[in-house]
Amino acid sequence: MAESTRFNRRRVLGTTVAGAASLAVSGSRLQETLAERRAPAFIQMSGKITYWGGLIFAEAANNLLEEAIDQWGADNGVETEVVMINTNDMNQRISAAVESDTMPDAADLFLETLFLLANQEGILEPVDDLYAEIGEAHGGWYDSYAAATDTTAIAGSRLGIPYGGIGNFVIRRNDALSAAGFAEPPATWQELMDQAIAVNAPPLFGFGLPLANVNDANVGVSILQAYGGRIADDEGKMVTLDSPETRTYLEWVMQGWDAGVYPPGNTVWDGTGDNMAYLGGQAAFVLNTGSIAISAKNDDPELYEATAYSPMPPGPVMAVSPVNPSSRVISAKSQNIDAAKALIAHLATPEFIEAYFEVATFAPALKNQATFEIFDGRDPILAVLSDINLTGTPPGFPDVYNTAYGEVNANFIIPKMIQRVVVDGYDFDRAIAEAQSAAQAIYDKYN
Repeated sequence: MAESTRFNRRRVLGTTVAGAASLAVSGSRLQETLAERRAPAFIQMSGKITYWGGLIFAEAANNLLEEAIDQWGADNGVETEVVMINTNDMNQRISAAVESDTMPDAADLFLETLFLLANQEGILEPVDDLYAEIGEAHGGWYDSYAAATDTTAIAGSRLGIPYGGIGNFVIRRNDALSAAGFAEPPATWQELMDQAIAVNAPPLFGFGLPLANVNDANVGVSILQAYGGRIADDEGKMVTLDSPETRTYLEWVMQGWDAGVYPPGNTVWDGTGDNMAYLGGQAAFVLNTGSIAISAKNDDPELYEATAYSPMPPGPVMAVSPVNPSSRVISAKSQNIDAAKALIAHLATPEFIEAYFEVATFAPALKNQATFEIFDGRDPILAVLSDINLTGTPPGFPDVYNTAYGEVNANFIIPKMIQRVVVDGYDFDRAIAEAQSAAQAIYDKYN
């Protein structure tokens, strides 16, 4: 993308989606929205802030974040540079920045990256004061977000400010499923697979399940846990992947593979693979956030009307539907820490965050945010997301979400285990043994 002629310079790293820029808050309406939400001047500051924002499958949300940061900078005398990085690439980019001592002043991080950095002294700036300030200003934090993002036991302080949660849910082609006699959402994972097989008729494949080395494929961890599998024991120290429950889960995955319900290339998809499969009419089921539905609502109204949404179903052992908080962090080596804190405080104000939630389909982290008009139940996407936010499971549940657990996800141990079976022809025992060994090596680093 070419350099902007505005106050800042924006660069985009990672995958974007053509045509998505015309979503709900875009173009002239985006400018009107920003004008209405002009940032109040906290203090007159100076210097520069580089901000790495998480690039999601909702270009309107990406634009809104960038423009809001630019406007805040212009109002407060701070030069801003916003770098949008695909969320699937953020961990790699941050790791490289740490190694080369080129960390941005502030960034958006998923939970696993926050905990990985919390184990390295001097990387992230403590933000206990900012966390308390924002919580007091906006009705307090939901307990689930407060607990999930608490790095105090590791680093002695909080290192991240949660700003919203994302949770996967079932997105399905209600037209094709109803025509086949499936008017209700699947009640179990096995029922979902049975329905996917029943309606599988390429080019409409039954199930757009990602099995690649991308964050979206880690939804398989939740399904594994719903089948009774675990990454580690209750102390969060010894890996327990080698179990009958893991084998039962792999049988479920293989049932779909052998039936040909997964679209071609799902073992090498990038972070938008399942999104594009559904929007391109190649999948009857996907497991994703509301960004897919927002794209359909704007660009393909017929597909949007044919789509239905429901929470992730239970497995034979339990229901697992995690809400994963995203956080904003500040580099300990930033030359403009006070300005970075003021910016993050601004991004928590209702004037910005309600507009952002509407186009990013994030669930609220602060209690006052639950009263936003967008969560009144009229929007089916935000309604199911709000329900998941209140009834879903904590990150990692029933496992202990610690740094080792996050690193297992960041290294895509479960997707790689599945790839060994479906691509490399490993039997279950060999694939599980390799995953068990790789995961235990990670856990051993922190024991």
